[in-house]
Amino acid sequence: MAESAAVEYRIDRRSGVATYLQIVQQTKQALRLGLLEPGDRLPTAREVVEATAINPNTVLKAYRELEREGLVEARRGLGTFVTRRLGGAASADDAPLRAELADWARRARTAGLEKDDVSALFTAVLDSTFEGDRA
Repeated sequence: MAESAAVEYRIDRRSGVATYLQIVQQTKQALRLGLLEPGDRLPTAREVVEATAINPNTVLKAYRELEREGLVEARRGLGTFVTRRLGGAASADDAPLRAELADWARRARTAGLEKDDVSALFTAVLDSTFEGDRA
């Protein structure tokens, strides 16, 4: 049987985001960053429940949503497997950009910005940069 992919879900109960959506979002982020590849098995619902203390039905709902989006497929008796990548998965080519972004984040922290402040600022800049890309 395939090993579970190295993805650990972290649930923020204060975020206001539904728990199942947090799992969906974190799975998509792992796909975009190349942490999950086609053929990787997601953790079982039991493994996620043990690690996060959430209801098994919540995990199954998230996995069904990912399956509905064509990102994973459930194989009876075997688990849930990644079927495709998202976006241009991270590679060595983005290492310089990652380093610049990490440096920028350190400078923002040194300037006294909180994590939520940095996130809001980055999202605002990202939105204005990609504004013309919307159809």
